Amino acid sequence: MKLWFLEKFSWRRFAMSFFGTAFLGVVVALLRKAELGTDPWTAFVVGIAGVFHSRYGVLYPVLIGILIVIVFIVDKHYIGIATVLNLFLVGTVADFVKGGLDSWFNADTLYIRIACLVLALVILCVASSLYITADLGVSSYDAVALIMKDKLPVQFRWCRIFTDAMCTLIGFLCGARADVGVGTIITALCMGPFTQFCCVHIAQPLLGEKE
Repeated sequence: MKLWFLEKFSWRRFAMSFFGTAFLGVVVALLRKAELGTDPWTAFVVGIAGVFHSRYGVLYPVLIGILIVIVFIVDKHYIGIATVLNLFLVGTVADFVKGGLDSWFNADTLYIRIACLVLALVILCVASSLYITADLGVSSYDAVALIMKDKLPVQFRWCRIFTDAMCTLIGFLCGARADVGVGTIITALCMGPFTQFCCVHIAQPLLGEKE
């Protein structure tokens, strides 16, 4: 009998999960370069990293790892291969790409910062669609809102808005004020329809599996 996290495994799904997760690291780097606000979870991690005088890439796997343990205890079926990829890839790729961007150019005008933000949001939609459609597990942060939805008589969108709001608030209070802005609001509230579009028109055709 297959383990629960191998039931849907295929190499194509794995590749989509891998590249989708890795591109999320690129998104984080671009959002931080734009300095117009990162996604709520990144603002949280940056804030906590500031408190402990550490780097994003170091604190990210620690915090995600803590959540993985909690999610595994509460509802392990949300844990999968993509959860492990998320643990090791996003923070590492984010720090690497951010260093490359810093050495390549300065985001010293509003036009460049907006361009970085727009590019990040486009990549975010595509990357999320690959990661979601592959269906090999979710990040432990995503799992928190899903578990809340399962346990409480509340729709998922409200659970996700709550977790995003808490992360944004904590990040802001911990000193990640530069990482809270218009980009945070857009990623928290407005990316669902665009990600769904990418799922239908990019990720699902790429997966090539019929229901």
